[in-house]
Amino acid sequence: MTDYRFGSLVVAMIVSTACTTPPPEPLPITKPGETAGAPVVRRDITEPTPPAVASAARPAIPINAPPGIQYVCIADSGGQRQQTSIEFTPKVRELCTKHPEMAPCQYERNVCRRSGGRVFEANGTEITMQTEAEYDKKVMRVRFKSN
Repeated sequence: MTDYRFGSLVVAMIVSTACTTPPPEPLPITKPGETAGAPVVRRDITEPTPPAVASAARPAIPINAPPGIQYVCIADSGGQRQQTSIEFTPKVRELCTKHPEMAPCQYERNVCRRSGGRVFEANGTEITMQTEAEYDKKVMRVRFKSN
């Protein structure tokens, strides 16, 4: 009888650890020496912004985007709001401006989301998962899910 209890305890421990999600990793920032040849450069936007305010309706978030920035990743960590610019090379920036549904643009937005952030255009418009779904319809992208 004790073997049965021990086995069920081990199974319960395995299931509980498998069901927990790890905390999001911070958005990787491009090192200053690597910016010259990089197709994408991620930099902290140094101007401080007020911390997020909890309310039923999401307030407009002020974006401190320098000129030439297409996307800003905003993440709250430890009660502090961090804004990170996502810069592309000129050719990729032109592509993402005309066709934001393209894979390089979507990849960078998803990197931001995986780090626990929200993606905004430089003008302050948030790119939500609903927006991404509209982009997928536009390019007729098919996603296969394994079961």
